[in-house]
Amino acid sequence: MIEQRVLRFAPLVLLVSLAAYAATANWGMIDLKVYWTLAPNVLTDQLYSIDMPFTADFPLPFTYPPFAAAAFLPLSALPWIAARAVWQVLSLVCLWWLVRTALKVLSNGRFDETWRRRALLWTAITLWFEPVRKTLDFGQINLVLVAGVFAAMLAVRQTVAGLGVGVAAGMKLTPAISGLYFLVTRRWKAALWSVAGFLLTVALGFLVSARNSWQYWFELLGAADRVGPVGSVINQSLRGALSRSLGYDVETSWPWLVAVVVSAVLTGFALRTAVRAGDTLSAVITVQLFGLLVSPISWSHHWLWVIPLVLWLVYARRNFVLAGVWAVAVLSDVITILINLQPSIWEIPRPWPLALLGWVYPALALVTLALSGSSRVPREFASGQENSSPPGINSSPQ
Repeated sequence: MIEQRVLRFAPLVLLVSLAAYAATANWGMIDLKVYWTLAPNVLTDQLYSIDMPFTADFPLPFTYPPFAAAAFLPLSALPWIAARAVWQVLSLVCLWWLVRTALKVLSNGRFDETWRRRALLWTAITLWFEPVRKTLDFGQINLVLVAGVFAAMLAVRQTVAGLGVGVAAGMKLTPAISGLYFLVTRRWKAALWSVAGFLLTVALGFLVSARNSWQYWFELLGAADRVGPVGSVINQSLRGALSRSLGYDVETSWPWLVAVVVSAVLTGFALRTAVRAGDTLSAVITVQLFGLLVSPISWSHHWLWVIPLVLWLVYARRNFVLAGVWAVAVLSDVITILINLQPSIWEIPRPWPLALLGWVYPALALVTLALSGSSRVPREFASGQENSSPPGINSSPQ
């Protein structure tokens, strides 16, 4: 088979891919520099009072909870060149682990040499996905966070699963949507432990800096425009896409509410199909796609869940058309092209072709949810998943 011949060279392909990335990477890693530079301000109660002023577009603030700043302190203790190297290596390891873990679930307990080589080959390919490249170029936390959340959601032990998601939500609020997975799959203990883990991070944040914690949780929380321009094409949430189409920030007005209701209905059908089939990976991906859609800000580099999604489409659903469309969307770097074409990151109205293309990720996510809820999982795949699913995945939601 052609695949077997290609897989023989998987380690070499990965090495070449890594070398090409190293030669073309943007080592500025501006977001990492924000973490590295501003995190120590949590010790002086000035975490949200001092911005990074060196960017051309706007000064960059620290946008995460105080607990996240405390977690970044060891990285801030390193020289800048060492911090960049450590973060890049850690992120690349997390990319490989994310691919490997998704394929391990899809292998139905048959994770042999072929599947291991597939993991190497897909790591080489997904390295060039736009969300991955943006995460690495910006020095973002996304790969580390997604790998941790993925591990937690797949964990069999309720305590580990819940605490993992809770601590991740304490670092950056978006992983909190993962609690929906615990509720749908009736993992009540994991849901409770996730709340406990989150509250623990809040308490630790207050212990480190009560002033900054009060400021974040009671003054800054919910200010989406603080982290950047809502209408810029790099924001691939429903709010961003709708705002660009209508020409103004829709905030939580009726267009956004209608879009959220549609997304919720599609998510409900997709989750019902996944749970009935015992399809753990589908349930995890469905919840994360819903979170990306309804979040006020979903930068294109937040869409790393496309990686397990494409693998699921190829090996579980065998939907090569949709997998191919997703691959083209993330490999063509269409978001970067649109960023260069938009009049300004602050100017929301734009020509309709740009507004239409700016729907690329949310539109594909809605199509994916619709197809996931309306089609059946192949019998041989579903039966294999039942043996490796976390507790509760085979129970239908009520």
